Amino acid sequence: MSSTSEKSSTLTKSLFSAQTIVITGLVWGVLALLFFLLFSVPLPGEELPSWYSYGTYIFELGAYLVASIICLRNWQSPQMVSGRNVWMGIGLGLLFYFIAGVVFGCWELIWELDPDVSLADIFYVFSYIFLGWGMTLAVTSKRLNLEVWQWVVLLVVAVGGVALAVWVADPSLFGLLPTPDATALEEVDIIEEVSANLAPSWVLALDEKLEPFSYSLNLFYIIADVFLLIIATALLLAFWGGRFSQSWRMIAAATFSLYIADMYFKWADTQAAGEYESGGLLEVFFVFTAILFGIGAVLEYDISTRSRQSRRSRRSSSS
Repeated sequence: MSSTSEKSSTLTKSLFSAQTIVITGLVWGVLALLFFLLFSVPLPGEELPSWYSYGTYIFELGAYLVASIICLRNWQSPQMVSGRNVWMGIGLGLLFYFIAGVVFGCWELIWELDPDVSLADIFYVFSYIFLGWGMTLAVTSKRLNLEVWQWVVLLVVAVGGVALAVWVADPSLFGLLPTPDATALEEVDIIEEVSANLAPSWVLALDEKLEPFSYSLNLFYIIADVFLLIIATALLLAFWGGRFSQSWRMIAAATFSLYIADMYFKWADTQAAGEYESGGLLEVFFVFTAILFGIGAVLEYDISTRSRQSRRSRRSSSS
């Protein structure tokens, strides 16, 4: 009996080891990239098939759910060097992003709605709040002694991020993209009226009540994206060297990936005058975001637990 339990325990540890989780995440990312590359561009005059849309949600939501579980596992461990609250914030942020994705998928795939504001936005807001809180704790828990050139890099990233976000919010601002004409907007309204026949009355009523918050929410998303971009750059510069740099490089890369995906989604939606169908190629960065967050959490958990074990072994050997 003891040998059987030891074998099962060894098998469980090997299945959930850092190496196994990292390799699984990388394989998931490669499969997602191949899926988007092969099927994200429809034939002329055709729309993206429904199975492709469901596939993109499976890749994205599966990654976010697993990454949130891994981060919350870090929160439950008192051995985390960065602190438990850091991982609670990041874990809850990813969990709320998963819930938002499920809700958004119901609106888009089941009821074929594309409102400016939906119930999913409430969960997206909480996701950004918790992600920002967790990453801010990671920065404030360490004393940032940045050199002059590093502050310059941080300033350049901040200015560039703001400029890109402003242009994406209003492409006509710099004259690089024309404002949607009235005919295109009328076509969108017709599509929405047809889709409205599929949705329950409470969904339509909720969308109508949330519609006035469209401008405020877009402004919040722009500020949140730029804020996370600045925090990620600070993390990348602060943790570039050192024992725990690898995990936080993954976290910074995850935030950059989220910024790229968000900017592309907003730009594509604006360019399509509200007719954009999710599932574009660069939206694969949403999947990469969750994978990189999960890998970063796994690496820190592995380093933190190993460092504590090595300390205990040294103490026992010295005694």
